[in-house]
Amino acid sequence: MKTFNKLVMASTLVGMAFSIQAKEGGDQYPNGAETFMAGALPPPGNYFLNYAGYYSGSRHDSDGNEIDGFEVNATFNTLRIVHVSEKMIFGGNYVAHGLIPVVHQNIDILGGPFAGENKKTGTGDITINPFAIAWHWPEFHLVSGLDINLPTGTYDKDTPVKNIGTNYYTLEPLIAGSYLNKEGWEFSAKLMYSSHFENDDTDYDSGDEFHMDYGINKHDGAWAYGIGGYYLKQLENDEQNDTSIANSKGQVFAVGPQVKYNHEGMQFIFKWQNENSVENRFGGDIVWFKFISRI
Repeated sequence: MKTFNKLVMASTLVGMAFSIQAKEGGDQYPNGAETFMAGALPPPGNYFLNYAGYYSGSRHDSDGNEIDGFEVNATFNTLRIVHVSEKMIFGGNYVAHGLIPVVHQNIDILGGPFAGENKKTGTGDITINPFAIAWHWPEFHLVSGLDINLPTGTYDKDTPVKNIGTNYYTLEPLIAGSYLNKEGWEFSAKLMYSSHFENDDTDYDSGDEFHMDYGINKHDGAWAYGIGGYYLKQLENDEQNDTSIANSKGQVFAVGPQVKYNHEGMQFIFKWQNENSVENRFGGDIVWFKFISRI
């Protein structure tokens, strides 16, 4: 799953144009998407997931200070199909999935060559995972796999503030676990490592990142509620033309309330996440609606 916190929420190459963006392009994964039962895949079958929402934020520098005159807002809708097979591998179910995001974004800049409102609607980078495995125990669930992010999104190197795609591949190994006890308390986390390929059009290489979604929830019948969010830390400086760019590592921590309702095999999830401890990224607020149904 991927596209929005930087991809959806700002997904641009603006950094190159203004020398204030750590990491070229945006997040291909929608950080904070999996905060309920992240490690628990459903029974064998095919499933449809829809992630929709709104993001609003402003740019922060390497010291965490907000940059005046550089704001973004975006609405997003991401469609995902998941196949859980009856086929067992290493004691777990074989799983495959794919997703495509659609984004309408507006980056409002006070001055410079891209001053004014820069609006764009288009598709983001498609994510596929042809191989994952899901394991289940009475109170614990685990899934591991490899997401592959493809440079399929809307992109033009000459108009960086209107880019929705990143124009580079990313390999992202992941592992997610969920513990749900008999009292209804759930603790979930999804850990990911993003290794980005170079953007051939700009000779820019974004630094590798560790990021995780998390959730602490209480289940009560058809309802579940709690807090959730995500953490991201860029581990390497960006490079351009094989030269390291100093102070280009991004980071962010997000947290907020969330609620889930189950009805006749469908799940409805609402959540709000506030970003803080932001460096070299956009920081703001995200409002989510997530829908899950078997097909």
